[in-house]
Amino acid sequence: MTRRLAALLLPLALLAAGCTASTGDPEPPGPRKNTRPSPFAACAALTAPPATATPPGSAPATATPTPTASGAASAGGSVLPELTLPCFTGGDPVALPDVRGPAVINLWASWCGPCRKELPAFQRLSERSAGRLQVVGVNARDARDAAQSIGEDFGIRFPVLFDQGDSLSRGLNRNAIPLTVFVDADGRVRHVDASGALDDARLAELVRRHLGLEVSA
Repeated sequence: MTRRLAALLLPLALLAAGCTASTGDPEPPGPRKNTRPSPFAACAALTAPPATATPPGSAPATATPTPTASGAASAGGSVLPELTLPCFTGGDPVALPDVRGPAVINLWASWCGPCRKELPAFQRLSERSAGRLQVVGVNARDARDAAQSIGEDFGIRFPVLFDQGDSLSRGLNRNAIPLTVFVDADGRVRHVDASGALDDARLAELVRRHLGLEVSA
């Protein structure tokens, strides 16, 4: 009788003492941290000097600006807005006027159909023109998880800045997306394109016309 009573009381004693089975330390409160690595490149190179210097006695190549029907490019060109945006991958934020040209800056969002259509063309442009031209993405009015998923799905590897407040398009006095800005080697804006999704051939044409660089389509 005593042995049976002890067997019945033992589970109650263990429960009272908190001796239940444990599967490990409890997960801390709050949202779970995203541990997925970013598909995009770091942004440190955007403002770094070029890897190869201009040979002594030779002048750097410059593009001749071409006025456009939209009036986006003028004879002297304008400068990028005085904005500092965080890099999608972290690290120091980037001041847009400090971005080393020539550069093509593409404003995009995951919810924008034309943006998704043209992003692979910008990735190919980045690969074909490595060392001669910088391709920079600016993700605007978007959720970070959605933007990261687009980068993973489309294999986007160029650096991307994060503009949650849509400050770049407002600084350019534009309300279109996608938006592509062509910046020459002197940091001057030569053209702002808001014509819709760009393909390889159209991108190559715009780079040649406004930045003076030949890039195969």
